Amino acid sequence: MSYVEVPGAQVPIRMWADPATVEGVALQQLRNVATLPWIKGLAVMPDVHYGKGATVGSVIAMHGAVCPAAVGVDIGCGMSAVKTSLTANDLPADLSRLRSKIEEAIPVGRGMHDDPVDPGRLHGFGTAGWDDFWTRFDGIADAVKFRQDRATKQMGTLGSGNHFIEFCLDSDDAVWLMLHSGSRNIGKELADFHIGEAQKLPHNQGLVDRDLAVFIADTPQMAAYRNDLFWAQEYAKHNRAIMMALFQDVVRKEFKKARPTFDPVISCHHNYVAEERYEGMDLLVTRKGAIRAGSGDYGIIPGSMGTGSYIVRGLGNEKSFNSASHGAGRKMSRNAAKKRFSTKDLEEQTRGVECRKDSGVVDEIPGAYKPIEKVIDQQRDLVEVVAKLKQVICVKG
Repeated sequence: MSYVEVPGAQVPIRMWADPATVEGVALQQLRNVATLPWIKGLAVMPDVHYGKGATVGSVIAMHGAVCPAAVGVDIGCGMSAVKTSLTANDLPADLSRLRSKIEEAIPVGRGMHDDPVDPGRLHGFGTAGWDDFWTRFDGIADAVKFRQDRATKQMGTLGSGNHFIEFCLDSDDAVWLMLHSGSRNIGKELADFHIGEAQKLPHNQGLVDRDLAVFIADTPQMAAYRNDLFWAQEYAKHNRAIMMALFQDVVRKEFKKARPTFDPVISCHHNYVAEERYEGMDLLVTRKGAIRAGSGDYGIIPGSMGTGSYIVRGLGNEKSFNSASHGAGRKMSRNAAKKRFSTKDLEEQTRGVECRKDSGVVDEIPGAYKPIEKVIDQQRDLVEVVAKLKQVICVKG
């Protein structure tokens, strides 16, 4: 489908979703965002759903301002995927050992490494700028500096919620490695701190939603936020890169005879801010639950833990600010999913996938998400499909 235009206070709301299927609270959030005086455009992805302040699945372009809640609290959250030389024929009949080895190598949930990962020991991991990255930690908000020890040990860890590590097969039975994670606790700490700081500023008093508080260009508060934001985005990128290197090391050890090789890694943020230019204006574009899909850009759009995922290539549609969806998107809250589904439902919906099937992940059941195929179909003018993947192992936190 192409987009549907819904009137907004300052700008029209371009929706790559059927407005009739979008939950009322999410529609109201979109209308709220469209009232902000700094906004220059608003694009809504087919996986749109209710979030904090701004919906998940929205792209907000502003001139001279940025809204921290429109980035999301997991700054820099995103995806990485890599195609390997392995095929389905190389996989053992019982995948439980492989799943265990992945979980041993990469801490999940609230787990962290006993000692910070030394990137110099990781096969093929580039360490250029690594020392400078950690030196820059001294320049971030004092409110979270005491978290440095935790931040270094969480680097290269998965987290929980909808974060995952997967072993997948494409339609040609080639093995892909894929993972989803972000800036861990340090990113959330920074996001919460700056949302709070923005809410105190005089120009944000009287907004329709206090969570839409913004920082304005050329102010000390904006400079501080941008510094911390871009650092956290880099943390998230490093976090995924280290996990992928650890993941590849597991695969090398477990498939020694096959001597696996790996294509270049595809990586994309889907909770972040970028400086981009549209219609002659320099804008700050926030993608919350959306990926960049400029012409030729590779991206990853995952489904749920029992369905498929897609590797895509952007078509460069400027009406969406060169963006596409970040996944299937939830159709019900975590609490609603826990009330609606049982572990028996989870077992049925993840049949054929080596994964957790206990009550701790019922809120991630495929039935809580929108159908990924429909989400892809709704954005055919934003991306083209390169590969469809189906997981055979899914590691959850």
